[in-house]
Amino acid sequence: MEVLNGRAQRAQVKPEKRFRLFGQRYDLSEVLVGVLLIVPSLLFLLFIFVIPVVQVVQLSFTNFNMATGVMEPVGWRNFSYLLGNETFWLSLWNTCKYAAAKLTLDTALALIIAVMLDTHVPAKRFLRSTYFAPVVVPVVASSLIWIWFYDPSVGPFNQILEWLGLPTSRWLYSEKTALWSILIFSIWKGVGYNMVLFLSGLQNIPDSYVEAARIDGASEWRVFWKIKFPLLRPITSFVLMMCIINSFQVFTEINVMTPDGGPLGSTTLAVTYIYEQAFTSGRMGRASAAALLLFLIIFVLTQIQRHMNARKTIDID
Repeated sequence: MEVLNGRAQRAQVKPEKRFRLFGQRYDLSEVLVGVLLIVPSLLFLLFIFVIPVVQVVQLSFTNFNMATGVMEPVGWRNFSYLLGNETFWLSLWNTCKYAAAKLTLDTALALIIAVMLDTHVPAKRFLRSTYFAPVVVPVVASSLIWIWFYDPSVGPFNQILEWLGLPTSRWLYSEKTALWSILIFSIWKGVGYNMVLFLSGLQNIPDSYVEAARIDGASEWRVFWKIKFPLLRPITSFVLMMCIINSFQVFTEINVMTPDGGPLGSTTLAVTYIYEQAFTSGRMGRASAAALLLFLIIFVLTQIQRHMNARKTIDID
């Protein structure tokens, strides 16, 4: 009787539904669970990234009227206009200058601070928090404070220069210094974040590498250049890539500290030009074309940087 009951129970068990795909067998129930888990992320990616990018590409070939919602196809006219427009090229030139300077100074300064904090310095935790504090301050609030710092009449920067007997500057109100004044603010605002990344990388380097080099008589500079810096390459690559992207996308501090592009358009960058075309002039088609060109520039630069980093090898012998 027990044998018959066991056979009946086995007969009632339904066989698992499986299917074969690319030479492998999959359980249908497990696949359905995986699909349900990944669908929310795919929907988020679809509505936040894919659809907006497709719409930008579509709008870049039209003369879109925001008031009426009418799209008039214009072909490549928006792109030809941008390529022949001096203001657009000026915005790209200003963006490239800003990005190159920020990439160099921000990365170098963050690395130097991280190396200093990685040694036995007093009040290490306090200094680390102090350098990182500007990162958590809202950009608009800190920009307004720095506008006062840069004030030619009552700002503390000019007062310090007068006390030192040096010539004062008009800072944000001169076409020669406006962009570099914002660059100083941006470095102050973001160097702490990169410093934390470099510091975490330095602290994860095995002590055995450093101790072995010191036993062999290597100086501190040689230990850093031959041991620590090569092992920081993944973090350095990430920092450089993010600096490139953030520099080409900078907008808030530019718009707050120097509205309307600053004196003689000296702070007109690519994103501020796109904003002006879209929401001030109402030329959404031109703005979309400029945004698409900016996306292509950022994509090419990041791919070049990734390719250059991938070709390098780490040698700590």
